[in-house]
Amino acid sequence: MSASARPPDRARSEPQNLQPVPDESAHGRSKPAESVPVREVPDPVAPDAASVTADRATSGLQPGRWLLLIYRVPSEPSRLRATVWRRIKSLGAIYLQNSAAALPASVAAERSLRKLRSEILDMSGTAVLLSCEVLAGEADVRAAFQAARDDEYEEIVDKCVDFIAGVNKEYVENHFSYAELEENEVDLVKLRTWLARIRERDVFGAAGLAQALSSLAECEEKLEAYAARVYAEEAEGH
Repeated sequence: MSASARPPDRARSEPQNLQPVPDESAHGRSKPAESVPVREVPDPVAPDAASVTADRATSGLQPGRWLLLIYRVPSEPSRLRATVWRRIKSLGAIYLQNSAAALPASVAAERSLRKLRSEILDMSGTAVLLSCEVLAGEADVRAAFQAARDDEYEEIVDKCVDFIAGVNKEYVENHFSYAELEENEVDLVKLRTWLARIRERDVFGAAGLAQALSSLAECEEKLEAYAARVYAEEAEGH
C-alpha cells in the first residue's frame, strides 16, 4: 500500500461550503451542518454506451470543487473496511482524514462515489457524499492527489522493470516460443490498460507520467525484438 493512499491521522485541508449531494437511496438522508448554505446537486444524466466508452474520468470536471465521501462501516467483519479501502483506492481518491475520502468533482467521480455510498449502506454502514470548495489548503489537497498519482506511475515503472527482466530471462534460457511470446504480450496489454486507468484519473497532470510512458515504450521495444527472434527461430526450424 502506497503512503499516499493510506488514510492519514489528521486532515490535510479545510474543506468548506459543504453541500450534500442529493440522497438517492432509501437507506438514509444527509443533513447539512447548521448555518452552511446548501443547494441541491442535480442527479447526473446517465450517458449512453458511446459516451461511456469515449469519455474520460475528467468529463465534466468542475474546477475548484471536490467531492467528499465521509463514511463509517461496521468494525466486523474486517473485510468490509478492506473492501471500501480498495474501492476508494481504485477510484484514485485520497484520504483527508480517517474515513473521509476526496476526489476532484466531475460527473464520472460523482457517479462512482454515489455507487460506493450505496454499497457502504448495504454493508449496514453510514455515508454522506458532499460537494465542496476548499477555502484554505487546496494546494495541500492537490499535492496529496498528485502524490497518489505519482506513486501509481512509479508502480508502473517498477512493473516495466520486471517485464524487461522477464524478457531478458527468455534470452538467457534460450526460450523463443510462441507460448512465451503470447504470455508476454498479455502482460504488456495489462500494463497498457493499467497506465490508461491512471491517466484517466490524473486530472491535474502528475510529473510521474513521463517516466511511466518512457518505461512502457521500452517494454514495447523489448517485446518487438523478442518477437522478431521468435519468428527467426521458427524460420530456421523449418
